Amino acid sequence: MIKRVARTPFTLLLCTLLMISCSSRNVIQMPSSNYGERVKSLVIHFTAIDYAKSVDALVKEGGLSAHYLVPESNDPSDPVGKPRVIQLVDENKRAWHAGQSYWQGRTGLNDHSIGIEIVNVPTCERDGQLGPSLAEHGNNRLCLFPDYDPKQIEVVIQLAKDILSRNPDIHPTAVIGHSDIAFNRKNDPGPRFPWYELYQEGIGAWYDNDTLAHYWKQFNEHPASVGLIQAAFRAYGYGLVETGIKDSSTLNAVSAFQMHFLPWHVTGEPDSRTAAALFALLEKYFPATAENLLARYAKELQPSEQLSYEPKHGQIDAIVPDMSPSERALVNDRFSFKGYQGRGELMIKASEPTRATITVNGERINIDQPLMPDTPYQYSLARRTRNGVNTLAVSQVEPESATLRVTVPFPTLTDQTEQNKQRFSAVDALINQEVQQGFPGAVLLVVKDGAIIKRTAYGYAKRYNESEQELIHPQPMRTDTGFDLASNTKMFATTFALMRLVETRQLDVSKPIQFYLPEYQGDGREARLVSDLLSHKSGYAPEIPFHKPDNPLGPAFYSQDKQRTSELLVTQVPFDTGNGLTTAYSDTNFMLLGLLVERITGMPLDQYCEEQLYAPLGLTHTRFNPLLKGHQSEDFAATELMGNTRGGRLDFPNIRTYTLQGEVHDEKAFHAMLGVSGHAGLFSTADDLAVMAQLLLNGGGYGTVQLFENSVLNAFIKPDNRFWSYGLGWRRAANGVNRWHFGPYASEQAFGHTGWTGTATVIDPALDLAVILLTNARHSPIVENEDGELQFTGKTFETGKYGSIVSLVYEAVLNR
Repeated sequence: MIKRVARTPFTLLLCTLLMISCSSRNVIQMPSSNYGERVKSLVIHFTAIDYAKSVDALVKEGGLSAHYLVPESNDPSDPVGKPRVIQLVDENKRAWHAGQSYWQGRTGLNDHSIGIEIVNVPTCERDGQLGPSLAEHGNNRLCLFPDYDPKQIEVVIQLAKDILSRNPDIHPTAVIGHSDIAFNRKNDPGPRFPWYELYQEGIGAWYDNDTLAHYWKQFNEHPASVGLIQAAFRAYGYGLVETGIKDSSTLNAVSAFQMHFLPWHVTGEPDSRTAAALFALLEKYFPATAENLLARYAKELQPSEQLSYEPKHGQIDAIVPDMSPSERALVNDRFSFKGYQGRGELMIKASEPTRATITVNGERINIDQPLMPDTPYQYSLARRTRNGVNTLAVSQVEPESATLRVTVPFPTLTDQTEQNKQRFSAVDALINQEVQQGFPGAVLLVVKDGAIIKRTAYGYAKRYNESEQELIHPQPMRTDTGFDLASNTKMFATTFALMRLVETRQLDVSKPIQFYLPEYQGDGREARLVSDLLSHKSGYAPEIPFHKPDNPLGPAFYSQDKQRTSELLVTQVPFDTGNGLTTAYSDTNFMLLGLLVERITGMPLDQYCEEQLYAPLGLTHTRFNPLLKGHQSEDFAATELMGNTRGGRLDFPNIRTYTLQGEVHDEKAFHAMLGVSGHAGLFSTADDLAVMAQLLLNGGGYGTVQLFENSVLNAFIKPDNRFWSYGLGWRRAANGVNRWHFGPYASEQAFGHTGWTGTATVIDPALDLAVILLTNARHSPIVENEDGELQFTGKTFETGKYGSIVSLVYEAVLNR
């Protein structure tokens, strides 16, 4: 009789585990054809230290390793004293030799490469006066590279052959040096490594000489663009981003490439030889890619198409009759324009003998007819214009084939200061009183209804010496004295330039910054829009003091070189907060925007602003680095008494210790950006700023010059959806939030900015009013306040605080 045994849950579990255990031993093999080898590249290094130190670094100390080490002959630190292969890490394991690296789309090459360290010791010197560098090359480093031991190279060749036989996925173009995969940091195995000798043994890549010569002649005759060369480097394998400029990454990549393929020509310049070698390699190993790049090269040689933008030469600048008329008959050939009573003019040009009816504010203009072709006609509108909006209509143009070009310039400023001398007695009394009490000086200019109604200079352009003592013969302030505008640069240079670029369809502020600066990537940079920088909500900290070695981000962010500073700004400066969470007024935002202007225009920021913005307006005193452009220091109001030392309390390399006059005060602008930056560096006078203020009140134009449409201006000055005290760049009155700057009477439309040196601008379209207050408040002795903070005495006066002066100006205008 069979006795049944009751099965407990434990028994069932045990049986189940046994079944699983048994079945796991019977693995069914079904090989797939879809697989590849782990190892994709072979990386060659030199150790830069002798054998004994190499062993310590690669074996004993930890942190670094390689799969193989090959010593050289007659190394005193090597007990064996001859080349041989020493395996440090199994090829199937991950050695730590590549570090941060990139090649042919792969990053972190430790995961899929084999590394060979070769004992070879260059002699290198650093010049600390040229600044820090994370790279093993560059202007601050001189390296002398010794020849490689021929017997050592024989061992390396045999080892490489063995590695390639075991790892068939290593393409010839993936036999590379450490400098190829980390060109911004490394220079090994150096220009003496015999890459061509390895190629002759079937190891690695090389170009054909005839192909090289062909491309060399071609690129000599028609040089390739920097952007095309960058794209070709990327296509071959280098981790280079196409920026279109010769940035340090490009020069480093070129140096690495030349050390590998042009060791007799290591210049760091992307010249015709370099481009020829690069394209010869691409044609040999990646022919389809070479074909595509050459098609682009041919296209780039064609004459570039001109921008379709057609500039306007006035607030009305139209051809009538309209070639695309509306079906609403009474909207055609009718216009509005801003005008002032007793002012204005109309300009007409006919295509053929023409008759027409032209009315302004409903009154017909009596003009001699017919209007003859190719003859410009100019008529005064003084008897028909009024303050504010005026109308113009054109009708009954005859014959039907005729057209008229009708132009009404923007209003320009007139001078009505004599009529308003007594109007501003209260503000005059306050500023003069404070000058008597020690305030250095100021210039105040007020624009109302298209006229300058106030232009007064107070005090002194230079009052104190470096010892904080009053000068025996102080320099009087003049109405044409130039001022360091400090952060008003952000508005009247950078933001003006950006508005102009929007107008000419070269910029879209809603696009990512990376669209214009391709290297602006990583750590969330891809999510930042141009508008985020303009509205100070990108997440950057208020500033990075690049000019100081002990800045908060450490010595890696110390720079007194514009190119290095620019690259740190675009690729390295970290964010302080998340994107769009809050606003933090930041110089970094506008330093980046200045670089954006330079990249889009292909011109330095100062050149673009001075040639494309200020010159058309006739502004001759608005300049960056004015002392380098024909101006004298006496033309400008002085700022800090002892350079940037705060009365001898601060110090950093190359600090200025003399009274600053005509040199930008801002340390980042002066030391780290050569005096030209998007956040500071612009100098101007009250009258030049008045022209730009009237241009803003006009909606974007002045006289026959239009920099941008009123719609562009409105897009920049309208309040941010969340942080409504900011527009795009411009600071807003914000219903009293910023009354310290705009005073209590400014309309909700008012916008403007301030500058650290003591400058303030207010533009109020609702009142057709502009206030320009320029002071040299920082040109004053420094004291410590109750909290131990350093304070310029000039900033303790109401004149140096802006709001009270602006309030008195509004009262003089409103309470007349």
